[in-house]
Amino acid sequence: MNFDSAFASAVFGIASAATWGTGDFCGGLATRRAKVLSVVFVSQLVGLLFLVTLGLITREPLPAWPDVLWGMAAGLAGLGGLASLYTALSKGNMGLVAPVTGVISTALPVLFGVLSQGLPHPLQLLGFALAVAAVALISRSGTSSAGRPDGLGLAVLASVSFGAFLILISFTTEGAVFWPLSAARMASVIVLVLFMLLRRSPPQASRGALPLMLLSGVMDAAGNFLFVLAEQAGRLDVASALSSLYPASTTLLALIVLRERLNRWQAVGVALTLIAIVLITAG
Repeated sequence: MNFDSAFASAVFGIASAATWGTGDFCGGLATRRAKVLSVVFVSQLVGLLFLVTLGLITREPLPAWPDVLWGMAAGLAGLGGLASLYTALSKGNMGLVAPVTGVISTALPVLFGVLSQGLPHPLQLLGFALAVAAVALISRSGTSSAGRPDGLGLAVLASVSFGAFLILISFTTEGAVFWPLSAARMASVIVLVLFMLLRRSPPQASRGALPLMLLSGVMDAAGNFLFVLAEQAGRLDVASALSSLYPASTTLLALIVLRERLNRWQAVGVALTLIAIVLITAG
């Protein structure tokens, strides 16, 4: 991998982190004003339209069937992650939920890279150790009756789903970006429509929640295609680590917009989490 490709991968990865973090903040905030099923459906539908439009504008060639299948598999994994994350963000402290999700979703693709490309850099191993300590601090600092922050279990479930998404979408052919991601969105939209028909629960949105839903869909889709560009320009583990810096923007927005506060141990845990992601990236 030459310098130009490494630089491009870093730029796309950081841009993906910024957009993903903003999308998660909007989605979590929307879920406080509307049902999570409605938020996920609207965001996925908007993301699908956004990606199809970009595919048509750029005249990207239609993908081969394996790329479509990998995209659909990734979409189903991502769907479970979004539903879990938005619920966690609506119930818990965004400044805590987002970093926990970022660490574990970073670790899975890096571990996959270990199996396929060898052991990571020692700095990455140090990052994993700090990540474990960070999650322990955050888990023991909660105020809920279970002794841990609300939404932590859902955050872990979301992170596993997101890690699976990052791995599955990396199997698509280089140069295939918008159509595999469109296939991912199509799969999730179909599942959501079927689920809503079975439950006879049509999507609903208040005026206050709808703009947040729309923005979360666009930002999440934008983060996805920026990640694919980062992964195709460089390595999966590096692209995953860079894009997983998104909790920083989610946490920053929560502190500024919602004025969330962290106690001392929670602040240490969040700081260790962000340091862990940086170390994984630096490796």
